[in-house]
Amino acid sequence: MQLLNTLYVTTPDTYLRLDNDTLRVEVERETRLRVPLHHLSAVVCFGHTGLSAPLMHRLAESGVALVLLDDNGRFKARLEGAVSGNVLLRQAQFQRVADPAFTLDMARASVAGKIKNTRQVLQRGAREAKSEDEAKTLTRLADDLAASLRALPEVTSLDSLRGVEGESARQYFSGLNLLVRPDQRTAFAMDGRTRRPPRDRFNAMLSFLYAMWMNDCRSALEAAGLDPQVGFLHALRPGRAALALDLMEEFRPWADRLVLTLINRGQLSADDFVLREGGGVSLEPDARKAVVVAYQERKKDEINHPLLAQSVPLGLIPLVQARLMARALREDGAPYVPFVAK
Repeated sequence: MQLLNTLYVTTPDTYLRLDNDTLRVEVERETRLRVPLHHLSAVVCFGHTGLSAPLMHRLAESGVALVLLDDNGRFKARLEGAVSGNVLLRQAQFQRVADPAFTLDMARASVAGKIKNTRQVLQRGAREAKSEDEAKTLTRLADDLAASLRALPEVTSLDSLRGVEGESARQYFSGLNLLVRPDQRTAFAMDGRTRRPPRDRFNAMLSFLYAMWMNDCRSALEAAGLDPQVGFLHALRPGRAALALDLMEEFRPWADRLVLTLINRGQLSADDFVLREGGGVSLEPDARKAVVVAYQERKKDEINHPLLAQSVPLGLIPLVQARLMARALREDGAPYVPFVAK
């Protein structure tokens, strides 16, 4: 497997056009970059980006997805060519989602993966804490998440499962401030998860990174032949990629870890954000580039996959998990096992 290449366009007022078999990136009518189309799996544009019609046609013909997001990473549109994949697999997916017991099992697996990975973030923070009181607080929160995990097998409905997930997320986010180095806590204070728009700098980075993880999860599901719109944990709604959201749950803590790294290493500061009227917060253009570069580099990290018993680049793990989902949908007795780092 090769690590899929995604072109992220973050510079405002960029124009993309087709130049033979190459995508040309222009800023103020000056060519800044040329990328051969056969090197790309997707093009993701943040904010106001211009595109030529010939390029959009060629991307669709070549199977390269075009994704449009706003400045904060909120999904706007996606252009792609004819749907590929195994129609029998999708038929099995549609049949499975109509089975309440199977749906609950798949949703439970997604929540379990998320809680296990978020718990590891808190446990690591407790080990590295400089203050004994902070270490105790983080350990207590990690123990609370362990209690949530123990409660999952007893859950009998999706609503109850979503309640457990929501409470565990609240507990987890309440502890993230303690993982920020003390001299940055005022600038990057976080009062729970906020979005549309994010209300603080921490949430602004989370929303931005979650958008990129979401795109990669959706692409992975499509590569496996699944319909990203039909999920189990997230309710079906027009325009919502419910299965991609399901898959992304186990990867959210990886975005959280990267945010903490960028803050604690001083790669981003308070000046890298725009505080807008109405309370919204967004990243400056140069800061968006820094986050994209850090994300692309993080995807190259070799991670041991417990089921494969081998190291896999982090960026390929959504593809592995999408195929495990496909196996669970096709085969009775093959439960979906979420990715949990060791």
